[in-house]
Amino acid sequence: MNQNINQNRRAFLDMLAASEIGPALLAVSDNGYNVIVGSTATNPDLFTSYADHPRKLITLRPGLASTAAGRYQSLARYFDVYKAQLGLPDFSPDSQDAIALQQIRERGALPLIDMGNFTLAVARVSNLWASLPGAGYNQHENQIAQLEAAYTAAGGALA
Repeated sequence: MNQNINQNRRAFLDMLAASEIGPALLAVSDNGYNVIVGSTATNPDLFTSYADHPRKLITLRPGLASTAAGRYQSLARYFDVYKAQLGLPDFSPDSQDAIALQQIRERGALPLIDMGNFTLAVARVSNLWASLPGAGYNQHENQIAQLEAAYTAAGGALA
């Protein structure tokens, strides 16, 4: 975990992880960094090497399969793009954090996070993570109040 991330950004990343994989799964994994999509706290599917994205295609239900993995549930195809763009050596926690921050940066949400404008920051990145409100992926979406509570519990400040 990259320690050179300011408190609001760290809290936002922690909120994303809790939203995507849930607090219970964070507790039974490597803080979520080694989680494969479809995992549960009682039945975790964890990968053991950070050398590369695990590239495991999981069928979640008929018509929905995913390669999502890691703390922020990155897809294999996006990992490859960001690995090249950011010069990342692997799929380690630092690399996963860097990818998530780059995705947030690309949506113009980093300044919003830094200012504590949480709701607008979530809205800017909602189409990147299926668990965020308004994502529109026909999957479970968390409520903004739950996410804000997770953000502030992680030390994030609100404007």
